Amino acid sequence: MRADTLITDCRLATMVEGGEPYGAIEDGAILIRDGRIVWAGSRADLPGHEATQTDRLDGRWVTPGLVDCHTHLVFGGDRSGEFEQRLGGATYEEIARAGGGIVSSVAATRAASEDELYASALTRLAGLKATGVTTVEIKSGYGLDRDSELKMLRVARRIGREAGVRVRTSYLGLHAVPPEHRADRGRYVDLAVDEILPAAHAEELVDAVDAYCEPIAFSTEEVGRLFEKARALGLLVKLHADQLSDGGGAALAAKYGALSADHVEHTGEAGVRAMAEAGVVAVLLPGAYLMLRETTPPPVALLRRHGVAMAVATDCNPGTSPLASMTAAINLACVQFRLTPEEALAGATRVAAKALGLEGEIGALEAGKAADLAVWDIDRPAELAYWLGKPLLARRMAGGVWDA
Repeated sequence: MRADTLITDCRLATMVEGGEPYGAIEDGAILIRDGRIVWAGSRADLPGHEATQTDRLDGRWVTPGLVDCHTHLVFGGDRSGEFEQRLGGATYEEIARAGGGIVSSVAATRAASEDELYASALTRLAGLKATGVTTVEIKSGYGLDRDSELKMLRVARRIGREAGVRVRTSYLGLHAVPPEHRADRGRYVDLAVDEILPAAHAEELVDAVDAYCEPIAFSTEEVGRLFEKARALGLLVKLHADQLSDGGGAALAAKYGALSADHVEHTGEAGVRAMAEAGVVAVLLPGAYLMLRETTPPPVALLRRHGVAMAVATDCNPGTSPLASMTAAINLACVQFRLTPEEALAGATRVAAKALGLEGEIGALEAGKAADLAVWDIDRPAELAYWLGKPLLARRMAGGVWDA
C-alpha cells in the first residue's frame, strides 16, 4: 500500500460508531494518501506499505478534526453593549424588539468591505482552529439585502479556499426583518425568497438554506415559502427551531427533511418524534444557552429516547454566543445539558458531519474519509470535555497537510 504519510505511536479515538467507547484503539496507526485516510487501525494490523514520511506522535491521542456545524462567523462589529444590557436585566427578546439584536449587526456588516469581513472572521476562526476544528459551517444573515448577503457568502467561500478549513455555507436570509422593510415584512420575505436566494445560488455560494423560526422572527408559513424555493433549487435546508418557544419549528424541519433543527430548547415530544422519523439531527448550542442565561435546556432525554442524533456547535455570533472554542462548547454541552463526554465528542465529529450532509466525507477516522485530524496532549478522550480553557491541541491536519 502506497502512502504519503504514516502516522504511528499514537492512540486513536476513531469515533466510528459501535464497538469500543470513542471507537478507541490504544496502539494505532493511520496511512494517508492524496489527502485521504487509506487505512486506520491497530498498529499490530498495519498492512504492508511504502510511506513517503512517518510521523510519530509520542503516544498522543488522535481524533477526527472537529466539526463546528453552526456558526455565524462572518459579521461586522460586535455587540458587547448588548451583553452589558442583558447583564442589567434586559432579555434578548426585549433588545430585539427595540431594534437591537441581529439588526444592530446588520448596519456594521453592510458597512464593512469583503476584506474587512474576511480579516475579522479570521480572528474568530483562529480560536476554532486552535481547538481542533477542521470544518466550519458559516451562515449569512447579517446583510439582509441582496448585495450584503452575497458579500457575506463570498467571504465564507474565500475562507474555505484560503484559511485551511473546509467550509459549508448556509443562506440565512430569513434571520430578521431589516429596518427598511419593517413596515412591510411581506416585501422583505418576497425579496429574500425570490431574489436573493436565486442570486446566491446562481453564483454557487450556497450549500444549504437556513431560517430563524420564532415569533420575534419568521413564521412557519414564511419559512415554508423559503424552503419550497430551496427545494425547487435542489438545496438542502436546516432551521433555527424552538429556541425561545415551541412554535412547531422542529416539526417543520422534519416536514422538509432538514439536515438539522438547531437550538430546540423548547421542542416538545411531538417535534422530537417528527425529527426521529425524518432523520433530522438536533444541533445543541450551549454557548447561546449560557450567554442568554436560559433555564430550559434542550430535551436531551427525549432526544435519546427517540434516537435523535445530537450534534454540538459553538453558534459563534456577535450577540448571543461569542464563543470561539470548540472544546469549550463540548464542555458546556456536558455541564449544562448533561451529555456524556463521548456523546459530546461524537456531536462535534461524526454527528456534526451528518448535520452538514458530510457524513461520507469527514467525522471519523476510517478509510475513505478526508485526512482531517486533531492531535491532543491528553491521557484520555474525556479530557476534551473536562478541561475548560486549557490548551490541549498539539497538532492539526486538514486534507492531509499539517498546520505549519
